Amino acid sequence: MKKTVYGGFITLAVALAAMDAAQAQYPTRTVRWIVPFAAGSGTDTVARFIQPQLAAALGQQVVIDNRPGAAGNLGAELAAKAPPDGYTLLLSGTAALSIAPSLYAKLPYDPAKDFAPVSLIATAPSILITHPALPVRTVKDVIALAKAKPGQLNFASAGIGTPPHLAGELFKSMAGVNMVHVPYKGGAQQVTALVAGEAQASLATVSTVIEQIRAGKLRPLGVNSLQRVAVLPDIPPIAQAGVPGYEMSPWIGVFAPAGTPRAIVDRLHAEIGKILQMPDVTRNLSNQALEPSVASVDQFNAIIRADYDKYGTLIRLAGARVE
Repeated sequence: MKKTVYGGFITLAVALAAMDAAQAQYPTRTVRWIVPFAAGSGTDTVARFIQPQLAAALGQQVVIDNRPGAAGNLGAELAAKAPPDGYTLLLSGTAALSIAPSLYAKLPYDPAKDFAPVSLIATAPSILITHPALPVRTVKDVIALAKAKPGQLNFASAGIGTPPHLAGELFKSMAGVNMVHVPYKGGAQQVTALVAGEAQASLATVSTVIEQIRAGKLRPLGVNSLQRVAVLPDIPPIAQAGVPGYEMSPWIGVFAPAGTPRAIVDRLHAEIGKILQMPDVTRNLSNQALEPSVASVDQFNAIIRADYDKYGTLIRLAGARVE
């Protein structure tokens, strides 16, 4: 018995030593970076801003693997089921990790248990916009008009349960107004409807409407972050312009499968943090109306969990559900 136990200890020690050596040498081969949206999408663009620098920092190829489908859930599932060895990463955001658990009746992955947060990349603020024909110039004007005409103003979103939808529900709740939600099939249709005057208002992601704002086709009134955004410095936060305490900033970040060794997570976090401080990367993200953000692994995890609670409450308030 003693010999068997002793031999077992030797085997375990050898295995642990081999594991430590593998972590110390990481990476020794190509890293796959799953992007759960199509090539050319906003999320894909973010990955391609960072991918060359990450590959150089790691000394290995980092290959972007676009896996679109099911509003980002398909790629998230693929990453969740990958070996937790640091050779599969996921670029994902609020929708798949903090919104989906409350929105979908059943998910093929558990956002709370199947992923290890690696690094926050940026926040993607939204903006309250209206069609120029609507007789409003400020956030307070919108609130006053909505209260004068309850149920007669509508707000567009990119679909049920999307960040623009939930941002609108939060606005309605905190401003005490009754506006009608009109969901569209994606951000492009949402913007088209706004420009055409089919929809009167929206809390759209800044990156999806910045060109229409610059062209004068949409009127910006307030951003849903607590600070002004670089691409629209003259537009105040909604919290300062009529709805105190209003804030809702979707984020995008990097994840690994749960169980990935903390040493590897910390290495990736450190390298990505350096990349986010590079002027070219910061400028590229800002040009996409994204606000580069730096947070520790533990801080990022806390943000995810807080958003899970916030969005869950909003989804219950809106009665949104996808079977």
